[in-house]
Amino acid sequence: MPPARRAAVLGSPIAHSLSPVLHRAAYAELGLVGWTYDRFEIDEKALPGFFETLGPEWAGLSLTMPLKRAVIPLLDGISETAASVDAVNTVVFTDDGRRTGDNTDIPGMVAALHEYGIDKVDTAAILGAGATASSALAALSRVCTGEIVVHVRSKARADEMREWAERLDVTVRIAAWDDAQEGLHAPLVVSTTPAGVTDALAHAVPERPGALFDVLYDPWPTALAARWSAYGGAVVGGLDLLVHQAVLQVEQMTGRSPAPLEAMRRAGEQALAAR
Repeated sequence: MPPARRAAVLGSPIAHSLSPVLHRAAYAELGLVGWTYDRFEIDEKALPGFFETLGPEWAGLSLTMPLKRAVIPLLDGISETAASVDAVNTVVFTDDGRRTGDNTDIPGMVAALHEYGIDKVDTAAILGAGATASSALAALSRVCTGEIVVHVRSKARADEMREWAERLDVTVRIAAWDDAQEGLHAPLVVSTTPAGVTDALAHAVPERPGALFDVLYDPWPTALAARWSAYGGAVVGGLDLLVHQAVLQVEQMTGRSPAPLEAMRRAGEQALAAR
């Protein structure tokens, strides 16, 4: 029997996470006997103590809010991608005992867009400026060749997005949330807001919409995504993002490539349908 290996997702709240479903589906498909993947309710205060308990059987960790920045001081190093947004969602434990951090959200977003044939756009719009918006901006830096308009709901968020734009070397224009309807006419719209926030915009979807990337996956579809799809626009959903970023995590943690994207997607779809 091969030695047991462990991985898990950490965060707070964490009960809703689909990561165990996706990773376990990958392990089964790859024939990784003895691999387990769990979830732990961990906040910033408890994170250092949790790290102290980790033994050599651990292969990696997935991190969600509020841990993506809090974990960085506990690591031996992070990738350029993670450093670009000061956010780590993946920790890999190497054979020599090092703990390295990466961010698979950014390439996961890009891969999800590529899957829908969205490789390059002239302009784009981001709805919201919360925790996911910096990763969205970094992903768009690889896809959008021109201006990115960010619709925000507070001055503090506007200042943050200007800082990220300067850091990522992208052209950003800040616009008021009250003008978010105008943003829906962009060839690519990325919605990073919590559930329900964009519902009031659904009536304003243009009759010939471009592409929408809505990072939510539960509830799904959102009112905005449903109207967008009804008008024939391409819709990339939060499950697409979750699966693509998880594929990269599985490959890094297990050393096996390619990870079984379709098996992971099916497992995620079945889990969501059962909720």
